[in-house]
Amino acid sequence: MDLDLKQMVAMVDIIAEEKNLPKETVIDVIQQAIAAAWRKDNGDKDMDVRCELDLNTGEADIYIMREVIEDDVAYNPATEIPLAEAKGKQIGEFVEEKHKVEGFGRVASQTAKQVVIQRLREAERDAVLAMFEDKIGSVVNGTIVRVEPKIVRVDLGKATGIMPKSEQIAGEFYAVGSRLKVFIKEIERNERGAQLILSRGCPQFIEYLFRQEVPEIENGSVEIKAIAREAGRRTKIAVAATMPGIDPVGTFVGGRGVRVQAVMNEIGDREKIDIVNWSDNNSEYIREALSPAEIQKVEIDGKHATVYVAKDQQSIAIGRVGQNVRLASDLTGFEIDVEVAKAPEKKKKKNVEDSLLSAIEDSENEESAEE
Repeated sequence: MDLDLKQMVAMVDIIAEEKNLPKETVIDVIQQAIAAAWRKDNGDKDMDVRCELDLNTGEADIYIMREVIEDDVAYNPATEIPLAEAKGKQIGEFVEEKHKVEGFGRVASQTAKQVVIQRLREAERDAVLAMFEDKIGSVVNGTIVRVEPKIVRVDLGKATGIMPKSEQIAGEFYAVGSRLKVFIKEIERNERGAQLILSRGCPQFIEYLFRQEVPEIENGSVEIKAIAREAGRRTKIAVAATMPGIDPVGTFVGGRGVRVQAVMNEIGDREKIDIVNWSDNNSEYIREALSPAEIQKVEIDGKHATVYVAKDQQSIAIGRVGQNVRLASDLTGFEIDVEVAKAPEKKKKKNVEDSLLSAIEDSENEESAEE
């Protein structure tokens, strides 16, 4: 079962059109496949092999790169060549050897076909993902196509993305066929190829949802300064007004809470949202961030803050399993410790008898002085 190069060349335009890929990409894939097949039949897996394909004749040439070494014997002939055999090349330079492709055996032909299928699939996926480059940072609608223990696969129409466990909302139920909004976080590229990473659990998802509900953000009268989030549990968002006379917290909450409720309808009622005033006064900002706790005093040392509260406010300031103080730290950028403020010492009251005796003594002293 030989590999028909002329047939592959004739298919270049057809493949490019069907896969919606540039012709150069398809040619490159075929050349990689020929190089892999030649290496399988004639070479070594460590060889640096490249192929040049003549589209007019359907013929191919193979080029092997070997580094010139000082020793008389190459310890790895697949990648090295002794200086004496380097034909004028210097140590550290590369010698390129040319070989004519005559044909391939059955195993090498199968290898080439597998490479073509795999690389075309990767190129097609990369081309589709490239269409989403300008959509990174936005929210799109998708349909759940598969639910696995650690990831949820979401169909976005022209591409499928994955939502890892770390990007999901804790406690949220995902069912195949359900439609949902997802934040396009990034395109992750590694040795296994490119992958579209989606999220519903990141702070940016909350910010995007508020931007849809609060038009004052777009006109610049209010802004989001910071967001700290534990998806599915609680979010703190610090907001500020850029114009006098505007209540930023009220603007984000909306009349009768309609705006914040619209966001909660999307992420679920399990997740509570605290909207607080941002301040350039760090002490005030930390007080706001620890809401709803009442803070008596804040002491700041560098990026560390110690807050003092009444005993009955300590658990509120810390929150369940430390959630409130943890989110406040994320929101403000300060490491926050919560301590109970010492109660002021009460002055000892004098009883009535002591006061009366003192008054009599003072009066007697005054009379003696007059005499």
